[in-house]
Amino acid sequence: MSFILTIVGARPQFVKAAVVSHALHSRGINEQIIHTGQHYDYEMSTVFWEELGIPAPASNLEVGSGTHGTQTGFMLTKLEQYILDLKKKPAALLVYGDTNSTLAGALVASKLHIPIVHIEAGLRSFNREMPEEINRVVTDHISSFLFCSSQPSVEQLAKEGITENVFNVGDVMYDALLRFSEIAESKISLNSIIPFLEEQYYLATVHRPVNTDSDTNLDAILEAFAGLDKPVVWPVHPRNKKKLTDKKIPVNLHLIEPASYHQMMILLKNSYKVITDSGGLQKEAYWMKKQCITIREQTEWTETLEGEWNILTGADASHIIYASQQTPSTKWTPLYGDGKASQKIAEQLQQAFTF
Repeated sequence: MSFILTIVGARPQFVKAAVVSHALHSRGINEQIIHTGQHYDYEMSTVFWEELGIPAPASNLEVGSGTHGTQTGFMLTKLEQYILDLKKKPAALLVYGDTNSTLAGALVASKLHIPIVHIEAGLRSFNREMPEEINRVVTDHISSFLFCSSQPSVEQLAKEGITENVFNVGDVMYDALLRFSEIAESKISLNSIIPFLEEQYYLATVHRPVNTDSDTNLDAILEAFAGLDKPVVWPVHPRNKKKLTDKKIPVNLHLIEPASYHQMMILLKNSYKVITDSGGLQKEAYWMKKQCITIREQTEWTETLEGEWNILTGADASHIIYASQQTPSTKWTPLYGDGKASQKIAEQLQQAFTF
């Protein structure tokens, strides 16, 4: 029986898999999910599977943390062996976004002559110093089916000579937000997450190595938080707790435990504005009509920059504080599809393969 082999390893991919897997199964498409173990602790991994109702993975490769080369190398070795041990080769291998799990899955599939399906294809920040950018570019250029979140991504692929089996379907993260935000509200209260805070707040996430591994950048971000006019709530990635042990934490900064997807929906909906170096949260902030301050020099989600709904500041304290005082200059308009991207992907794959 033919099936699609899906590779996931990080929290945003779990969210995307929740809606895409549901769409695949609703069309009778068989799927196996492999969890690389890139995010391996309970708060960053298991709780997401439980909360979102994702089908249980066929295997967890348990690669854990490490340098980019070490982590990707372990994934390549373990994933290749897993596929070679299968009684039947998958009809296609599906990957999401731009993580090391994405790159490893795509490279293994390419070597084993398995068609690659890339969801979130065509994104570019044009910063080759970001490992995610390398992962995106390589994956796109060896993929057989490329599903884009917007027309600019389709056009970018065309500039790079990729025009076959390219589809603008919208963003599956929007599908997930529409599906799970109401569920989150019915289950979780803001007071259960931050019972100590009753006033407006900025929601912050800081996790990229360019910010957390640089004392200069991290100090500047903390300085900016201290200069803001409202409290800042930061669900801290486990890896980054150690980075903050020797830092002076501003009195208005509230460090909380990692938030589940449902909890993040509640925190986002009730926030004043968002400050982040995440890719996905930039979009989610936009969909929730929250202005976003992105503490990076570039973004792959360039459409969100229109009308200053998203403002790039880098890790510059004065720029972050200035951006926090701005308001969007244009009316909010929909971006990244109609919330039916996962259904469109499933439809295309059903036409392309026999299941």
